[in-house]
Amino acid sequence: MDTPFIYNGYVTDKNFIGRATERKILANLIKAGEHVSIYEPPKTGKMSLLMQVFSDLKNERTQFVVAMVDMLNVRTLEDFLMKFGTAVIKLSASTPDDYASIVETYLDGTHFVFDRVQFINTGQALSLNWKPDENDIAELMMLPQKLALAKGMRYVVVLNEFQNLMNADEYETVFKILETQMKERDRKAPYQAVFVMMGGMVNAMKLIFDEKRYFYRQVNRVALSNVDTKEIIEYVVKGFLSGMGKSFDRNLAMGACELFKSNLWYINHLAAICDALSKGFVTETMMTDALESMISVHQIRFMSIVNDLTDHQLSLLRAVLDGVVKFSASDVIEKYHLNSSANVRRVKDALKKKEVITFNEKDEPLVIDPLFEYWLRRTYFEISE
Repeated sequence: MDTPFIYNGYVTDKNFIGRATERKILANLIKAGEHVSIYEPPKTGKMSLLMQVFSDLKNERTQFVVAMVDMLNVRTLEDFLMKFGTAVIKLSASTPDDYASIVETYLDGTHFVFDRVQFINTGQALSLNWKPDENDIAELMMLPQKLALAKGMRYVVVLNEFQNLMNADEYETVFKILETQMKERDRKAPYQAVFVMMGGMVNAMKLIFDEKRYFYRQVNRVALSNVDTKEIIEYVVKGFLSGMGKSFDRNLAMGACELFKSNLWYINHLAAICDALSKGFVTETMMTDALESMISVHQIRFMSIVNDLTDHQLSLLRAVLDGVVKFSASDVIEKYHLNSSANVRRVKDALKKKEVITFNEKDEPLVIDPLFEYWLRRTYFEISE
């Protein structure tokens, strides 16, 4: 029988738990035609929340369509424009002739074309016949709104891994054009195009929205809180019971919540392995074996991360694990061989850029990945409890 614990994709409906507040806020923002940002560490339920909200809106008979723009491998401006245009155009038409008609009608006067050979070879519904200029970018960014009005339908454009647009040299141009269009849009228009900007590289997303303050007052952040521990425990215990009538001790479930800091992806992964190992009662030994199995899967990735760190970066990371908050204190600099306050700032910035640590609203450091933190403590630094 399949395990009830899903960790290899997003979850919705009966498998979705918690975040009732975020669910209502996000649904209301989309219905109101407001742009949204969601940035949290990888595997924290961003896409599950979004998909659950889409399911809720469909159940309410809200009329909308979704263009999913996967920006994982965006390296250049052209990469972004082709992915964006293809997703939006394919949402509005279904045949090559229709794709060509949309390009000719709505992108006339730009360097965008519909290339049938390119489409046959790659599935790309938009091509360029020259290097794109600012007018090209502006016209393409307006395409969802134009189509929303023409089709009489709200368009939701999901820009997944939005921070990767910063790989393109011209990213600031795109940001400024989008920002201007958001400020000048007609809020009374009967149908709106809504942008949902999502990202798993939290420090890069903070740089865009918090430090450089792009899209200030134009995009609403939906922050994800941890799912309540009691709710997670109930979900895990019931999952084992409803599957094959198995038993999972609540104290073990509590231990998993503490270890993974309520990260449901890791908790589901651990529970799925325990489910495979057990025939009736899940023991602490089984849970330990499941944890070791997870570590063996991720150890190569963890070693790659630490091998990419300098001695000073590793020293500061060790200080984070020791609970240090004020890294520029003279005793901390001396104890962890960090050289100087100026060097501490450089090292902190490097660890943030590599998405190893982040800082909360109290400016306290956090290791982003909870399993990586456990591995660092137990295996790499061999910190005794």
